[in-house]
Amino acid sequence: MSQEQSLEPVEGPVLSRAEGMTGRERVLTALAHQEPDRVPIDFGSTWITTIHADAYEQLKRHFDIDSPTVIMERMQQACFVDEHILQHLDVDTRGVFYGLPELACNQWMELPDNCFRDAWGITWQRPPTSYYYDMIQPALPGDITISDVLNHQWPDPHDPGYTRSLQQRVKAQRAGTDRALVLNISVWFVQCSQFIRGFEDWFVDMAANPRLMSVLFDLLTDIMLGTIGDVLAEVGDLVDVVSVSDDIGMQDRTTVSPEMYRRLIKPRQARAFRFIHDRTPAPLMYHTCGSVYAIMDDLIEIGVNALNPVQTDAAYMEPDRLKREFGDRISFWGGINSSRILPWGTPEQVRDEVRRVIRTLGPGGGYILNSVHNIQPNVPLDNFIAMFEAAREFGTYPLAEQ
Repeated sequence: MSQEQSLEPVEGPVLSRAEGMTGRERVLTALAHQEPDRVPIDFGSTWITTIHADAYEQLKRHFDIDSPTVIMERMQQACFVDEHILQHLDVDTRGVFYGLPELACNQWMELPDNCFRDAWGITWQRPPTSYYYDMIQPALPGDITISDVLNHQWPDPHDPGYTRSLQQRVKAQRAGTDRALVLNISVWFVQCSQFIRGFEDWFVDMAANPRLMSVLFDLLTDIMLGTIGDVLAEVGDLVDVVSVSDDIGMQDRTTVSPEMYRRLIKPRQARAFRFIHDRTPAPLMYHTCGSVYAIMDDLIEIGVNALNPVQTDAAYMEPDRLKREFGDRISFWGGINSSRILPWGTPEQVRDEVRRVIRTLGPGGGYILNSVHNIQPNVPLDNFIAMFEAAREFGTYPLAEQ
């Protein structure tokens, strides 16, 4: 998915800009575990650090923006953010997105009742009262064999639409901004396989049929790395950060035991992350929701440079614990509570949360500020604005002198 956005000057009030580093320098300095001039701010650069389309309509009204809302990720209703808003908020990042497939795929189909079937053969529906699309029909449910997996109609990883004009667009994007460019790519074989099999069958397979899951994991990884290889060949030297996403955490633990993770998931992630690092000097930001404390050392070992979203209200994911035990080896990207503070707190409570997280995760660098996952429709506008204002107020280095 791609969208070219104007970089013309913004009229009207803009949050006070700090003289000194550019956004690109600020982000890369922080990710190198050094202190920049202030804590970098991300918003809208990835499909897991942006805003829900319904919430975005309110934000556009506030900033008097009349450009159309463009969805970057349909299931979450995550959308692109207008460049004028990013400039108003002095955001340090900009997203890079590869193109849509062009080749005919008879798996993809719009269906009645607000449903669609995606390129993997998974059927989704958005209920009238829901923020999101829910998976309602897996692609390969029930009692299946390895042959069924191998003979399923899979997407073409080398579809020319993914990279058509990509290098030209990103060169222009890089020349037009001094903000850090964050490339969004897909290494989501865990979640993808859950939707392909259905959650109950997936968990049964992980325990009782690991051979089937190994074949499925490897096949999905091959497909995804095929596309990633083509994309990085075009823009690997033009982007500043690479963002990947695959949830392996729940509120109180990892999705599977750490032992099962190390046996079935970690080797494929290690292969994928090594593949990425071999093709770009950009640091790797990895998104997984939930509690992943038990496998933090594993993630660091296989090449994760920054963890997102730092779900601070999940078990053992307290910022002080993470910074103390892992902060010299991995950076943190996110951390501002979006389940309680942003939707239900006051602007002053948001300010307190931002100050607390910055003072915990910010010392020595290694922190990029963002909400824990996308901004949802239940987040009051005043709280959203308070997060950015507090980030600028409390994020200037040296933090100890504030």
